[in-house]
Amino acid sequence: MQFLTDGTAFLEPYIRQYGLYAIFVIIYLESFGAPLPGESALVAAALLATRGDFAIIDLFLAVWVAAVIGDSTGYAIGHFGGRPLLRRYGWIVRLTPERQRSLEELFEKRGPIIVFGARFVVILRQLNGLVAGSVGMHFGRFLIANALGGLLWASVWTFGPYFLGDAFMQWRHWVGWA
Repeated sequence: MQFLTDGTAFLEPYIRQYGLYAIFVIIYLESFGAPLPGESALVAAALLATRGDFAIIDLFLAVWVAAVIGDSTGYAIGHFGGRPLLRRYGWIVRLTPERQRSLEELFEKRGPIIVFGARFVVILRQLNGLVAGSVGMHFGRFLIANALGGLLWASVWTFGPYFLGDAFMQWRHWVGWA
């Protein structure tokens, strides 16, 4: 559990200097594919918000907007550039034309559920928009699932640590992890 303390200590100077802009950029970039510690940054930021460094509602809104815009950017990249790349280089990752058709069918049937749920799975969260755009998922369906998934994800990882942070710290002391 030391990672929460370490994460907060690492991010604190950036948050002090750049505030919510730093969190926005991290979440935005992670949401369209960059390998960044978005969820860890969000937990650390929520714990910093308990100290009053910024308002929790402002953090929540910044994170939700960054997540939705980031995934939508990934969708656009996948939509306009991903399909030709998959056709040409998909064999490198064993994505045969048959597998690509299966993936397209899966997104046709269950795309909104996949987009919504992928928000909570580490690698899928980063690739979600890129894949949805690459396989041609309808943008309106994507956007609704993306906004709702982002809303729930931002709520869990913003308000959870914010409201349960003290209880977690007290529990750590009680069980001797402090």
